Amino acid sequence: MGHQNLPNATAALVLGIIAIPACCFYGIFGLIFGIIAWILGAGDMKKYELNPTFYTESSYKNAKAGKICGMIATILSLVFIVLVILVIMGAITHPAAYDEFFKGIH
Repeated sequence: MGHQNLPNATAALVLGIIAIPACCFYGIFGLIFGIIAWILGAGDMKKYELNPTFYTESSYKNAKAGKICGMIATILSLVFIVLVILVIMGAITHPAAYDEFFKGIH
């Protein structure tokens, strides 16, 4: 009996890789893709640890990389979302300072 690939390892890796640049879209897409990659990668890593002789090591590494990329993207997205919220709150509470800031940029 041959080794099989983990069922979601490639999906976790692809979503994890896509999630990192997706953080730039206000953090929402990065957060969604990152969480999905994190969950899929963690699930496949558990499957591998329960029966390592049944699955290929390369698919385990893909699942692990997808999980790590998903974790990084989730954290970056959360930081970006917090920054966007802080900027919006600052603009609401101090509109004069906000206007002066943007007048200085132009």
